[in-house]
Amino acid sequence: MSYRTAESLRSVTLDDVRGARKMLSGVARVTALEGSRYLSRLVGAPVHLKCENLQRTGSFKLRGAYVRIAGLLPEERAAGVVAASAGNHAQGVALASSLLGVHATVFMPQGAPLPKVSATRDYGAEVRLHGQVVDETLAAAEEYAARTGAVFIHPFDHPDVIAGQGTVGLEILEQCPEARTIVVGMGGGGLAAGIAVAVKALRPDVRIVGVQAEGAACYPPSLAAGRPVSLRNPATMADGIRVGRPGVVPFGIVGELVDEVRTVSEDELSAALLLCLERAKLVVEPAGASPVAALLAAPESFDGPVVAVLSGGNVDPVLMQRVLRHGMAAQGRYLAVRLRLTDRPGALATLLGVLSAADANVLDVSHVRTDPRLGLTEAEVELHLETKGPAHCAELGRALRDAGYTVIA
Repeated sequence: MSYRTAESLRSVTLDDVRGARKMLSGVARVTALEGSRYLSRLVGAPVHLKCENLQRTGSFKLRGAYVRIAGLLPEERAAGVVAASAGNHAQGVALASSLLGVHATVFMPQGAPLPKVSATRDYGAEVRLHGQVVDETLAAAEEYAARTGAVFIHPFDHPDVIAGQGTVGLEILEQCPEARTIVVGMGGGGLAAGIAVAVKALRPDVRIVGVQAEGAACYPPSLAAGRPVSLRNPATMADGIRVGRPGVVPFGIVGELVDEVRTVSEDELSAALLLCLERAKLVVEPAGASPVAALLAAPESFDGPVVAVLSGGNVDPVLMQRVLRHGMAAQGRYLAVRLRLTDRPGALATLLGVLSAADANVLDVSHVRTDPRLGLTEAEVELHLETKGPAHCAELGRALRDAGYTVIA
């Protein structure tokens, strides 16, 4: 059964969202709304974090997946469901299917992070690894649905899914009735569309701001064209919002109800993830941190109280390590330098002494003595340093030059 039927193209209403909320009672958690003093000081108004990273399966995706599958006819449930995802939607479909007694087959890219693959299996789904990118995985899932009769559960392009995601908006208005701005990350647009449907029906004065990664921002050109436009090669560390084309259903809602769509850089995403971890003590994936990235990028442009939706926390530990290091570098708290020195006993110790005197913490040292680029008496050293900010980085550069070292990079 194809998801793109006349039913799938109908609009989504407040009543749909309210019905979804009843359906999700006892299934999805009412996630916490936590205040952020740091962001509040930055914005100049109260800022709250809606912690969907603490939802069951680690993201908001359970809401939409459960509502969609629960609404299937008995014969559709008997045929099973199929989905394609790199992580969050996969886990949402797997758990929802398990709770409803429906067999789920989930296609995931061959390079999907192992923790997400394992979690999807643990929630009860049959996992099939196919393709190198999500588009190839999606095509395989749709072919499987056509061949077997399984119902394809789209991650964002269906009104039932959007209604389920919209329950986040109802919770926000109850937890923060004075909210004036809601900031939410966007990939295909299901979450932003659902929140907008719920919030604008009850509080049309609340401003909804969508946030996309610069390298996967499919909405700005699509909104400008008046129709969904495909990006050729969407690229961002935020895999949860790395979508090359808006969904048909959410696109119509976003165009009507979302007030603004902004973009954030990879550096801003890294800094936001680091801030969530250090200041809020919350593990958030890059996609989930995108609203915080937007607040950091232009804090003066948001009217408060502001609610930033942390949409997910399923971050691969390997990616987390890279992103944290990238975030520290973006804040001037991590510095990689390469330089040459005379290859003689004690030369490396002397260099480390210079760095110690400048109060730099050495994380890693790579010492190369044999390389065609080096002279007979030269050695090359690459150092990874933990620093205290941009001013400290500049101070370290001066200290090395004053000591007679030539910094290559």
